[in-house]
Amino acid sequence: SSALLSLWRELEPELSELDEYGGGDYGQEDDVSEYLSELCDKLDETTLSRNDRDELLEEVIRYLKSGNAGMDDFLYDVAYATCKNDDDLRDLAERFEELKNSWPTDHARRIYRRIGDHKKYLELRALKMEYGMDYYDLATFYWETGEKDKALDIAIKGMTVGEGRMDELRLFLAERAKESGDRNAYLDYLFLQKTDRLTLSSYKEFKKECSNKEWEEYEPRIVDLLEKSDNVQSLKIYMHRKEYDKAIQYFIKISNHSYYRYMDSEILQIASRLENRYPEEILTFHKSSTGNLDTSTSRKDYRFKAEAVKRVRHVLVDVMKKPADWRKYVLPIKMKNMGRPAFQEEFAKVIPEWKELK
Repeated sequence: SSALLSLWRELEPELSELDEYGGGDYGQEDDVSEYLSELCDKLDETTLSRNDRDELLEEVIRYLKSGNAGMDDFLYDVAYATCKNDDDLRDLAERFEELKNSWPTDHARRIYRRIGDHKKYLELRALKMEYGMDYYDLATFYWETGEKDKALDIAIKGMTVGEGRMDELRLFLAERAKESGDRNAYLDYLFLQKTDRLTLSSYKEFKKECSNKEWEEYEPRIVDLLEKSDNVQSLKIYMHRKEYDKAIQYFIKISNHSYYRYMDSEILQIASRLENRYPEEILTFHKSSTGNLDTSTSRKDYRFKAEAVKRVRHVLVDVMKKPADWRKYVLPIKMKNMGRPAFQEEFAKVIPEWKELK
């Protein structure tokens, strides 16, 4: 016990400084987090005397109450590591409750549930029923304690009034419907889950779960979601469905966003898959991604622009077989930037025939 308290006293001055200034440099934060992790490891192997445990917890709780050191996760770990039985956990829960703050109260509630004090758990649970995860927590509690009808009622209510993340609640209800043999309800909940953030993966997963007849019912609903969406995942689904005419129209729509023009590698991959079918559209996209080619900037930016111009070259020369059009496009770019040696050097590294262009 005394050795562990000595370790705490060794780290505490730096922790106090972090708490006073609301954080510190990376080195200091790393040092304190390593000390706290070491303390946790040693606490896991040691039972503190009652007096030493009280002394350590009072210090830890003081910093948790402040919440200004940026070390709360590690401090909670230390607090839990002092607990060796249910009595210790109850004592810790009561200390957390005394802080009268949302996050410590959440910890207290979870402890009461863990040690089987259902009355205290429900008392604290009733204080906060706002998010989907709150309803999921209460629903699983009732399910585990055998009050299954109440669990389902809570979960269904959460689907209606809960806010924020709903994933666990939807999956809970989907699993219950599957267990009861209610195929329609199961698929409805699964559909909501897989389309909440529709991706190519979730699209495939849901389709795999459906029979052919079931897919005929849900497919139009997914298509409707695709038409209303505005992200690269929907474009990937169109490509997967081999609906290339829709894909290119959607590609044009979302590629107008600067993020997709300049940052997203997936868009470039899809562009390469569409270039043979729709070379004019993909050529326009690549030209739009070059940005301003008549301004001074950094070498890094020149290199980025050169890569974009190289993609224009690829479509004109390799796909459309129009080397003359490529020359007509690129020669003015070179000539306008003759007074920028850095520009010329970076483009020469990327464009094969750059130095020979005249």
